[in-house]
Amino acid sequence: MPLFLAPMAGVTDLAYRLLAREVGADLTFTEFTAASGLSRHAKHSWLKVESDPRESPFIPQIFGGDIGEMVQTVKLLQDRADIIDLNFGCPAPKVCRNDAGAALLRNPDKVVEMVRSCIDAADIPITVKMRLGTGSGPNTALEICQRIEAEGVKRICVHGRTLRQRYSGESDWSQIRDIVDAVDIPVIANGDVVDAKSAADCIEATGAAGLMIGRGAIGRPTIFDEIKRDLGWISNDPIWGEENQAIARSWCWERYLELSDEVYEEGQCKNMKRHAVSFTKGLPGASKMRVDLHNIQDQKTLGIRISKYLRDLAEEPQIAM
Repeated sequence: MPLFLAPMAGVTDLAYRLLAREVGADLTFTEFTAASGLSRHAKHSWLKVESDPRESPFIPQIFGGDIGEMVQTVKLLQDRADIIDLNFGCPAPKVCRNDAGAALLRNPDKVVEMVRSCIDAADIPITVKMRLGTGSGPNTALEICQRIEAEGVKRICVHGRTLRQRYSGESDWSQIRDIVDAVDIPVIANGDVVDAKSAADCIEATGAAGLMIGRGAIGRPTIFDEIKRDLGWISNDPIWGEENQAIARSWCWERYLELSDEVYEEGQCKNMKRHAVSFTKGLPGASKMRVDLHNIQDQKTLGIRISKYLRDLAEEPQIAM
């Protein structure tokens, strides 16, 4: 069963996606990117949808509230992309204020029209990520999934929360199951998968064709490999060596720095400080160490500081995270 790294703003940059693929993720998505920026050829937007030959298939995810902009962006991306994913799941207020992301779920007709228009414009598959409606009024998710399947969407990922919930409460896997049973295309379950047990529980509860992991993979890309090992899907030894979280995080941080050097120009890894915080979260002495990061502006110096912290921790005996 495939495991997907969810598209996350400020997290799933190219280097992190390549790292996730190396440690067990089967498919990755770009940070969700505004069609308005891509269609206007904004440099910062196009930097988000850069790829690498090692990332295959390459799946950019786009969002927007204007159908014309979405169609134009599909046309611009399809020569470089293998699949294009449409976002109807982001709950961020700044996205929803523009009638984009999960806000579109209050208007099934517009969602269907947008999907139809993008499919008509594309020579490559179109997939969708969405939520269980807005949480206000009737749940539109099941209806939308059936209608966009009829339009030709190749796969749907469903986060088991509503727009109103954002990331609170529990993911409703039973409603994902209703969608799985109602359509014939693959449905990917998203929400509250954080380890092998929750992965197995989600598979049993939803009957999904795959799992997408978002927050559980922030700072811990090895979650994909760990799930596969713990569920008996693979048996080879981990590439980072010992089954130890401190060692795993140290290895992953060093690899992230290497990949960043390979794919970015010097100083252009815009998410490095955020990843530094994520990679050290919950570890002994991390809070005190992170205070120092506020005064570090140079990325190379930042990378070295985190490397030393994680390496020292990994070398301590009897560390269990």
